[in-house]
Amino acid sequence: MSDWFLYILRCSDDTFYTGISTDVERRVKEHNHSKRGSKYTSRRRPVKLLAFWEQENRSEASKAEYKFKRLSRKSKQKRVNDFLENQESE
Repeated sequence: MSDWFLYILRCSDDTFYTGISTDVERRVKEHNHSKRGSKYTSRRRPVKLLAFWEQENRSEASKAEYKFKRLSRKSKQKRVNDFLENQESE
């Protein structure tokens, strides 16, 4: 079983980018430094990793990404803030 993650980036124009990957660190580097990043982030560099959540498999990661993208910006920011608070308490 491979580990999949939903990850959230903040772009230089203060927008969010949401993606899925098995290697979040590699993906952030690709978004910032290579053509393998997305077209969206290539025009909004640098990007910063804000949050990530482990998912059971690719299907669950895709579903989580779809749900996250449908949230309002305020709700997205709350989820990110909750993630950051949980990281500080660990």
